[in-house]
Amino acid sequence: MLLKGNCLELLAEMPDNSVDSIVTDPPYELGFMGKSWDNSGIAYSVKLWSQALRVLKPGGHLLAFGGSRTYHRLASAVEDAGFEIRDQIMWLYGSGFPKSLDVSKAIDKAAGAERPDRIVETHGKSGSHENPTRHVTNAGTPSTHEAQQWQGWGTALKPAHEPIVVARKPLIGTVAANVLTYGTGALNIDGSRVGTGTGETKTVQYPNIRGNNYNNAEGTVEYIVTDQGRWPANVIHDGSEEVLEYFGEPQRFFYCAKASKSERNAGLEGFEPRKSDTRSDTAAGLWAQMEAPKANFHPTVKPIALMRYLVKLVTPPNGTVLDPFLGSGTTAVAAILEGFNWMGCEMTEDYWPIIEARVAWAEAQPKTLL
Repeated sequence: MLLKGNCLELLAEMPDNSVDSIVTDPPYELGFMGKSWDNSGIAYSVKLWSQALRVLKPGGHLLAFGGSRTYHRLASAVEDAGFEIRDQIMWLYGSGFPKSLDVSKAIDKAAGAERPDRIVETHGKSGSHENPTRHVTNAGTPSTHEAQQWQGWGTALKPAHEPIVVARKPLIGTVAANVLTYGTGALNIDGSRVGTGTGETKTVQYPNIRGNNYNNAEGTVEYIVTDQGRWPANVIHDGSEEVLEYFGEPQRFFYCAKASKSERNAGLEGFEPRKSDTRSDTAAGLWAQMEAPKANFHPTVKPIALMRYLVKLVTPPNGTVLDPFLGSGTTAVAAILEGFNWMGCEMTEDYWPIIEARVAWAEAQPKTLL
């Protein structure tokens, strides 16, 4: 169900203990591409997360993405609202775009010094404007002595991860009692295992650490185990060569690449393509301006497989997933494909038709396991 409007107002109208999980991608509060919605402070609002806590069933889980340099404020607000911080999931990827200031270039510019070998290419028209898009392919050789000293220095690292806070509403007693009463409080471990598993049953020996005797284990204990796939970890990656250099065998962790063009536009046939943004007074805005227009012009679309994995991890069978920041509707699509009910709030009117079309597309798809 799409709820159109401000999530803080809409959540206040929802009944207590009415949803089973919350999976959301709130603003990172970075002022992304000059957008006002990414600089409102809503992700740090204890009032917002208190409302989320109220509508969530006891033991229900909250998964919320955060920015690498603002995550701490998100997690603090979630905790201050009354949630228990249970863990943090890291989504790692190799396709991040560094938005760094070239210090040497900035020094030359401030001194009014030109770089004769600087190369600037032009690429056709920029949107509806007659001026072509300019792209610097070579910053040139530093001119001033000071610029030469600071050649190779910048101001930012290449982004390669996004943290996800894993929080839970306090239980009513034990986990067992909570699960039996509300159906919430636990994670779907077997349903989220990594790899298919061979199904092979074998006998293994483990050190005898029963009774918390970790440091002085004597003998071994024999267990019969079945290979069901690897236990889900608090790391997710995109399978890129960069990441696999560090992680090796991809089946050790769930992996999911960023959303492709065909995926983000699925169900939007006939929609007029638009650019994510038209500003060019920031590095991010200039970068976005060079991208081709898209039917789904939301600037931060998460991959469907990633959101399917997350909703499945924390939502009980036939449960309802809530996303207070629905964006272009990926959480709704993921919930539908996994067989869950969904509710989502979105205040940007331009995204409503995109959400509705993507939801219709998801509902028409065969229901297959991720």
